[in-house]
Amino acid sequence: MTGPVVVVGDTLLDRDVEGVVNRLCPDSPVPVLDEIAHVDRPGGAGLSAVFAAAQGAEVVLVTALADDAGGARLSVLLAAAGVQVYPLRLAGATPEKIRLRSGGRVLLRHDRGGGVGELGEPGEAVLRILDRASVVLVSDYGRAVARQPALRAALASIRAPLVWDPHPRGPAAVPGANLVTPNEAEVRELMEAPVGATRLATAAEGAQRLRQRWRAGAVAVTLGADGALLSHAGSTPLMVPAPVAAEGDTCGAGDRFAVAACLALARGALVSEAVQEAVAEASAYVADGGVATALPAPVRRAPQAVHAAVAGDRVGVAASAAAVARVRAAGGTVVATGGCFDLLHAGHVATLQAARQLGDCLIVCLNSDASVAGLKGPDRPVMRQDDRSRLLAALSCVDAVMIFDEPTPEAALSWLRPDIWVKGGDYATGGGDGDGLPEAEILRRWGGHTVVVPYLDGRSTTEMIAATVTRTEVVR
Repeated sequence: MTGPVVVVGDTLLDRDVEGVVNRLCPDSPVPVLDEIAHVDRPGGAGLSAVFAAAQGAEVVLVTALADDAGGARLSVLLAAAGVQVYPLRLAGATPEKIRLRSGGRVLLRHDRGGGVGELGEPGEAVLRILDRASVVLVSDYGRAVARQPALRAALASIRAPLVWDPHPRGPAAVPGANLVTPNEAEVRELMEAPVGATRLATAAEGAQRLRQRWRAGAVAVTLGADGALLSHAGSTPLMVPAPVAAEGDTCGAGDRFAVAACLALARGALVSEAVQEAVAEASAYVADGGVATALPAPVRRAPQAVHAAVAGDRVGVAASAAAVARVRAAGGTVVATGGCFDLLHAGHVATLQAARQLGDCLIVCLNSDASVAGLKGPDRPVMRQDDRSRLLAALSCVDAVMIFDEPTPEAALSWLRPDIWVKGGDYATGGGDGDGLPEAEILRRWGGHTVVVPYLDGRSTTEMIAATVTRTEVVR
């Protein structure tokens, strides 16, 4: 895979509350659950993204996050899993699904924040990342993301394989999806089942009609412990049985199926091969205990960073995610700054030291070589991104370095969601509080602040390069 795995869809906050039941409520004949522990996880499209990241893939999640405690919690969980988030602004509350469990069984599920909120428009960074994707998974949970018009238009024109995991309350897949992955209950809701038909006949007929209606390349109907049925043009439906008889918690099995199919397609597998691999993965997932064992909390595994060639424990997506998660867990303040940092000098160091004093960790968002060349010209940077990141990471005031390819750090900031964004005084275009900076509006989306710190006059990479050239010419 040359590009990231991009997951698009609705993210929920899942909470499993584990406890014991030893008595009934005195005023009503219902069991009383004494809580022992609880675990929070990303749900919906967020769970799919975490599954993909746990396989070592570079993962980008395009989703809607509300500006509330649930949205903040999801940001921390996704960052800890190494998932880069490109958020769409969500007006409303974060949807939450709370499962009360005891003895390995679910006693009750409590949903809240169920209203569908209004979404913001996807930015240019979202459209660019879709164009770079090696595969795209739409994980629709019947809310607003898969309906967003600009996003649907972009999905309809992507070149990468597209897998669509639908929801009965969601929209149709965009035409041309390579694979659609409903379960049999969803097929019954989406397509009227023939009267008196067997289970297999219903799945086969529903898959064929759904494929034709949505103009999809193939439809794989998941059948739980029985595997999946694949329908694609010009062939008899293919029945893929599950390799093992699995019983247990099936929560997340459909997401695991869709992710496995995506990763196989990204590697160049045929659709039939991808479905066979997905059935095997989903069956093993359920047999091994489901989400509770597949992703124990906290999620520790993060994917290899985008710029993995850069050595050093403090450089890359995983290092940045770990630093942010550590500080968030302790209730601390995350500070970020950014720039090219070509020919690191005293002015840079002064800004970094001042920034670090504002919080509990400092993440440096570093322009990649391609980004610097686009901003400064073909002769820049003087130092490669590997060297620039190593130097920055060696400073005691820097906790992690994250490299980005875009002209601006908008996508990096949306993923990190720092509490404070810092720039040196030479960047100030408004008041000293940083409100005039272009990043200020981005930070305001989640309640962050942008500030300007004092800068040492007379220190400039451009001036250093010019002075070096002048001296060289004099020597000649």
